[in-house]
Amino acid sequence: MEIVGDYQRDGYALVRGLIPRTVCNALLNQMKGEIEGAGGRLESIARESPLLARPAVELYGYHYPPLLGFLWALTPTIETLVGAALLPTYDYFRIYRDGDVCRVHSDRPSCEHSLSLTLDYSDGEAWPLEVGTEALVDPRPEVTADFAGRPYASLAMEPGDAVLYRGVHRRHGRITPNPNAWSAHLFCHWVGRDGPFKAHAFDGNAALARPVNFRFG
Repeated sequence: MEIVGDYQRDGYALVRGLIPRTVCNALLNQMKGEIEGAGGRLESIARESPLLARPAVELYGYHYPPLLGFLWALTPTIETLVGAALLPTYDYFRIYRDGDVCRVHSDRPSCEHSLSLTLDYSDGEAWPLEVGTEALVDPRPEVTADFAGRPYASLAMEPGDAVLYRGVHRRHGRITPNPNAWSAHLFCHWVGRDGPFKAHAFDGNAALARPVNFRFG
């Protein structure tokens, strides 16, 4: 794993080789196999979003437990990169198609620390995530086609690479059209265990964090 940039200073960093490519392939093949094995098609889980020009295939961790396990297992590694104790909130999988973009936006409080992980490209063409280099003092739910002249960094990823960024305080998007027939990505989110957004741990599902008491007999 190689870190390019300074997350604490800049609010974002490129993480090369976060996940082995073979693991990315295994996750994609498992999801595809289970969806098709249940008689479904990828198109059946496409969703609309104000960030997208057309529906995209999406699958949330709370609907597919292996994705939640992936998020929880990544937490110690992301804590090391962020330099703070974290709690996971939620994650989701998305497939973009050729020509797709993702409009520029900032995220809700559950996304204090966010990770955009590239799983694969159909045509091997690296597709960058753009991240604003200026911190938002007062985050706003504003969606725009570009950065409106404000400075940003363009971070290209190969499969297994990720961009770690402060989702609430850094506007981000993909303003360059996807050059691949499809690309597959996993988006993971955390909050500081003792930070201003700690109430959003487990995406606000406090029951998950309660102590467990098993009873037998």
